Amino acid sequence: MAATAIDRIPDESACPGGCRYEPKWDGFRALAVVNEKGGARLWSRRLKSFNDAFPEVVPAVLGALPPGTVVDGEIVRWGRDGRLDFAALQRRHVAGRRGRELALAEPCHYVVFDVLETGGTDYRPRPLSERREVLERLLAGVPDTSRIVLCPQLRDVGEARVWFEILPAQGIEGLVVKAASGRYQEGKRGWWKVKHRTTTEAVVGGVTGSAADPATLILGRYRPDGRLRVVGRSGPLPPAARRELAGLLVPAGDDHPWPEVLPAGWAGGMPGAEAPAPYVRVVPDVVVEISVDAATEHGRWRHSVRYVRTRRELRPEQLPQDLDLE
Repeated sequence: MAATAIDRIPDESACPGGCRYEPKWDGFRALAVVNEKGGARLWSRRLKSFNDAFPEVVPAVLGALPPGTVVDGEIVRWGRDGRLDFAALQRRHVAGRRGRELALAEPCHYVVFDVLETGGTDYRPRPLSERREVLERLLAGVPDTSRIVLCPQLRDVGEARVWFEILPAQGIEGLVVKAASGRYQEGKRGWWKVKHRTTTEAVVGGVTGSAADPATLILGRYRPDGRLRVVGRSGPLPPAARRELAGLLVPAGDDHPWPEVLPAGWAGGMPGAEAPAPYVRVVPDVVVEISVDAATEHGRWRHSVRYVRTRRELRPEQLPQDLDLE
């Protein structure tokens, strides 16, 4: 199942049977299957095996779940700072033979939030409330030291709103909202997701399109050593913003601190997963206000940011450094 993005946390009565609220994990979605012979397999959403990439999770699944069980969840990594570390998952995903070495250095957890089948029963047609009870029984005896974890869940919207405000400090993006009476339907968007967003500022260091007609913004922040680094990319600009920025942006010369072509991944996304990004460098003196979510990697906002407005009263040197929000 998947989730449709919404802007506000719905009240309990908005969902058939009542709403259930869970953290929106910043990790790799994975199905865990324990077959009747006692073997376990972790599958990605594209049905690629995660067993080699996350070898420490497989024995945890085998130790917690009986044969003939299928569960849904998210593989996550908590960093030493207490935040979710998506970059560590990406390192593991491309590690190859180094997967076991990284499993020792940067161990991951599997957070389980749904059960599809167990004990010879297909629970997908059953309501979420029943599936949750089954899942809690399955994981009741799992020790706190295990690499498999039951996803926390709330029923009270007031408590969910508290979660929504405090969890981003741990790198959790927001909340997933589910109907208590909802069935599990593969490929359907039967859940809701609400991302926590914060407004902050960044300097425009480049654009796609042209300085006279910018389509998206390549954004920067200054490091403590004074270097301007790429921290994100905006989504498509609305027409009014394109017109306003066209009158402010100036094409840059050869003294611009960024390369003419950005390496793959520099403007968001997994390194190596996309071609180098062509763009136009501009003089980095225009500051814009942006809306960002909690997902970061490699010192950049991983998802496209939203342009809010131009901040003509601010200078680039007045902005927070790196990804600081204050």
